[in-house]
Amino acid sequence: MVNGIPLWEAQPVYKHQKAIDRIRASIAPVGPEACCIHASDVYVSFPDGSLKRPDIALFCREPDEEDEAITLIPEAVIEVISKGYEYQDLEIGPGFYLAQGVKDVVVFNPYTLAVLHVRRDGTEQGVSPVDIMLECGCRVRV
Repeated sequence: MVNGIPLWEAQPVYKHQKAIDRIRASIAPVGPEACCIHASDVYVSFPDGSLKRPDIALFCREPDEEDEAITLIPEAVIEVISKGYEYQDLEIGPGFYLAQGVKDVVVFNPYTLAVLHVRRDGTEQGVSPVDIMLECGCRVRV
């Protein structure tokens, strides 16, 4: 559910899962204050009542919930595009996440290698592999 509208989420294929695993393995703190807790494909309940399952959600602390949707807002979200879901990941996702308080939204297209990094203060585009410094103090290679 996003803004009260039900959206279908793709069942990830192997290429999608390999990209997620590779990206998660690259997440690292930069500096002593950084905390890079990350989870893949977990339900997050947002303040407006929306439920989403980001491919990768980064937090600065362990979420309290283990058996239900997480209510802690992720510091960053990384989405890996699935074929047929480009519009959802590129047009709906970034604006939604930013409106909910997520500081960094990264969208990776494993078919074109395009990387989109969106923050409140602007958008950057790149081509994988690219290193991205997140506001929470984590570095990730997409």
